[in-house]
Amino acid sequence: MTRQRRRHIIRKRRTTTGLALVAAVSFIAGMTDAIGLILSGDFVSFMSGNTTRAAISVADGDYTHALTLFGAIWVFILGNALGIVLAHRVSARRAFVVLSTVAILLAGASVLPADYLRVQFYLVVLSMGLINATVEQIEGLPIGLTYITGALSRFGRGIGRWMIGDRNPRGWLIQTVPWTGMAAGAVTGAFITHSMGKDALSIVAMLTIVVALATRALPRPLHLHFQQPIVHRRRDAL
Repeated sequence: MTRQRRRHIIRKRRTTTGLALVAAVSFIAGMTDAIGLILSGDFVSFMSGNTTRAAISVADGDYTHALTLFGAIWVFILGNALGIVLAHRVSARRAFVVLSTVAILLAGASVLPADYLRVQFYLVVLSMGLINATVEQIEGLPIGLTYITGALSRFGRGIGRWMIGDRNPRGWLIQTVPWTGMAAGAVTGAFITHSMGKDALSIVAMLTIVVALATRALPRPLHLHFQQPIVHRRRDAL
């Protein structure tokens, strides 16, 4: 086997593994988003929607709801930042660390009493921010786990490029994976919530733990491959 052939096989395995992980994580995100929306009435990962709703609440004079949604946006931002810190500072098994933290947050939200609905909401939002740090890229191509609008936008632009003669579908066909995973997860989450209520959060927490444990079987270099590299600015360039 030639070196080029070996590299091609390794790259294909990395891509397949990465897409399988993206599908699983986006399924979890879809479940959580549906559960959170049904329980709270607001989005837990769709911050564009929360921004619009917050603006409408301001116009309607419902400042309490507006503040809740603006708070959720900042909690989501904090979750993304915390996810990157955990992924790069805690362990080389980055996906495991991030998903385990997400599972803990979801489990914590599931046991809170009804009087702590806002705290529960923010814990779920924080977990959805964190989950984005699980996979940032596949072979250098950006992947959004909760930002499905971006995935659909890249997919649509890819179709446009194909229509004008670009025959390299690699960069845009994979964008269907997170959308499919989230859509399937959202349907599942909705059915579970209708039958179990708040206990549905415990189901998604257990599923997250299962996926987290599965990532421990992945080689450590593969965990590093799914995140964008950190570029440190040289002191002599300051």
